[in-house]
Amino acid sequence: MHVDILMRLALSLVAGSMIGLERSYHARAAGFRTHVLVCTSTALLMLLTAYEGQWLRDIGEDVRIQMDPTRMAQGIMTGIGFLGAGTIMKEGLSVRGLTTAASIWATAALGVLFGIGFYFPAVLGTLVTLLALSVFRWLESRLPTQFYARCVLRFARGTVLEQSELVDLMQRHGFAVFSLSYASEREGGVFEYSMAIRSSRLDAVEQLVKTLREQTIVSSFTITPMSG
Repeated sequence: MHVDILMRLALSLVAGSMIGLERSYHARAAGFRTHVLVCTSTALLMLLTAYEGQWLRDIGEDVRIQMDPTRMAQGIMTGIGFLGAGTIMKEGLSVRGLTTAASIWATAALGVLFGIGFYFPAVLGTLVTLLALSVFRWLESRLPTQFYARCVLRFARGTVLEQSELVDLMQRHGFAVFSLSYASEREGGVFEYSMAIRSSRLDAVEQLVKTLREQTIVSSFTITPMSG
């Protein structure tokens, strides 16, 4: 029994370490130690159900039959949801940490599998998780994608670019314009265009910024990336 427990905890430690190292390498807040602790702690908790006969010797057989080991797993995964939510951060209009939250949830599931001694799916799940975090990252970076941003342009009231000219400027740089809104400040004499823009060209933002910097009628501008 002791050798089996040691094996389960050792394998959960290895699985959590490998996933945590990948997250630490990419400078994520929840990295090596977090994933190790999640995987080994869930394995420990599942050992309670895997070896319940060792610590429930004095209770009746009827009570033991009524105990459902899956309740422990359900409680673990519910609690891990709160930990994963803590890694999700909103930065302006962008959201970060979703992949790390998912990796924590997956690591907890692996800990459950190692804890009950279900080795084959646990090892397979570890490999699939590492594949998704590393190899799929390389694949994702090469997939065609669209860039979304919130763009704000400010003009002096006497030198405002017409809307049709503004849309034409964005289209020439490969951007589609939507959610266009306006704002005007009488005291400051400032007119503002605010819009969401979208492009599938990777160099579109750099070219747009260069053009806007050369536009003398543009008082100031802001381009903030956001999630699509």
